[in-house]
Amino acid sequence: MTDPVDLAHAIAAVEEVWAEIRSTSYALLGTEEQERERLKFIVASLVPMALDEKELVARAVERFIGNARKNSVSAGREDEEPLAP
Repeated sequence: MTDPVDLAHAIAAVEEVWAEIRSTSYALLGTEEQERERLKFIVASLVPMALDEKELVARAVERFIGNARKNSVSAGREDEEPLAP
């Protein structure tokens, strides 16, 4: 990403998405640093597709939360009972 405008939008989106994620009860899969890094990659991958910053934030939240849910379900949660066959 080399366009200064895209870079500014991406940085602002990362901060906005992170604030939204931290203000909710979403369980993080790794450390805060690891999850912020994962979020940066998600936002960077979505910049070319988003029409504006609002759409970028919405898509990034959806992708971040969707990936976290998929990973927690496939890995199984330590505090959950295994499902019966």
